[in-house]
Amino acid sequence: MDSADQQGLAAYQATGATVSRPYYLALLAEASAQVGQTAEGLEALAEALATLARSRERWWEAELYRLRGELLLQHAVAQPGEAETCFQQALVVARRQQARSLELRAAMSLARLWQQHGKRAEAHELLAAVYGWFTEGFDTADLQEARILLEELA
Repeated sequence: MDSADQQGLAAYQATGATVSRPYYLALLAEASAQVGQTAEGLEALAEALATLARSRERWWEAELYRLRGELLLQHAVAQPGEAETCFQQALVVARRQQARSLELRAAMSLARLWQQHGKRAEAHELLAAVYGWFTEGFDTADLQEARILLEELA
């Protein structure tokens, strides 16, 4: 996380605005992870989840849990059990909100984790069920990635 990112978020916060703050923190967490700063990314996600709790803004909640799981797996001391819990929470939230795209992303994350731990059948079953709900958009990156993962799991 560079100082420009931090300054931008601080300036946004100084206005008193909280709308979309969890989303911006999620973007910051993703950028931090891409440059190998997983601890900073996890801090941004912790702040985002705390903001959700205070603001009751829930539209990005499932993705925050999914990202937290992904960062936990990338962290120096990988935590697959805690990551799995995050992916499961992301699935619960996405299903409750009927957010199919976010549910697909959470299912892919969990399926990849299960695949790594020898649970290929469970991973395939989970992902196939979610993938099966889609009737369009098969040219999107998420659905293409899901199709490839399903082929690997078959």
